[in-house]
Amino acid sequence: MTDQPKAGVSEPKPTKTPNRRAATKNTKKQASSPKSPARAQSSSRQSVTRLSKAQIDEMFRRFQEALPEPKSELHYYSPFTLLVAVVLSAQATDAGVNKATPALFKLADTPEKLLKLGLPKVTELVKTIGLYRSKAKNLIGLAQRLVDDFGSQVPEDREALESLPGVGRKTANVVLNVAFGEPVIAVDTHIFRVSNRTGLAPGKTPLEVEHGLDQVVPDKYKLHAHHWLILHGRYVCKARKPECYRCLISDICLFEPKTPPLG
Repeated sequence: MTDQPKAGVSEPKPTKTPNRRAATKNTKKQASSPKSPARAQSSSRQSVTRLSKAQIDEMFRRFQEALPEPKSELHYYSPFTLLVAVVLSAQATDAGVNKATPALFKLADTPEKLLKLGLPKVTELVKTIGLYRSKAKNLIGLAQRLVDDFGSQVPEDREALESLPGVGRKTANVVLNVAFGEPVIAVDTHIFRVSNRTGLAPGKTPLEVEHGLDQVVPDKYKLHAHHWLILHGRYVCKARKPECYRCLISDICLFEPKTPPLG
């Protein structure tokens, strides 16, 4: 936000002959002007923050070598239970969701059973999760839609998934990737951070980052890229203080300065 002039304070009257202080101030102002060649050159250098194709390939080669078959940390055993778990995981931890879903899935592992359980009981079962009241309503709503419009089956289509209550693009992509094996990448807070911080696919919005990742991640790595990036962001490239000293791609990552070991 730009500074606003203070009310009641008039601008100083110009003097006929500028003093040294005024001249210095004007010189500094010109140096900081957007038209300054020095500033333009600096901005140009700072804008080069993307990894090369070879670097990206090496990044994912290392991820694959370290963890060939990454899995979701959410507990589920069908497309429907996965959908429910992902809806509940919005603005919540996977660990917190995994504590609540066993009791829920024991009673309602299909859309019909969830509807039969009813909103009060579903609300009670998920009350340990953040935003549980709205999430419970969304679960009832999506279960009803699945029964009415999709033959009680979770659709294998992003547009159809996004038409369900509580399901956005990120949730739809997770279901498509994990339940149906589609090579799509759901950009959550971890992937958004890692993509920007490393120089993998910088972007100002999750959708921009998703499109960027789709363009730069090699096809042979796309199926598991979602989980590799999430796990890397969750356990190594942390938000407040990335653990660069134990990062397997620290020599590739463009983030500076690298954080030193503890102690």
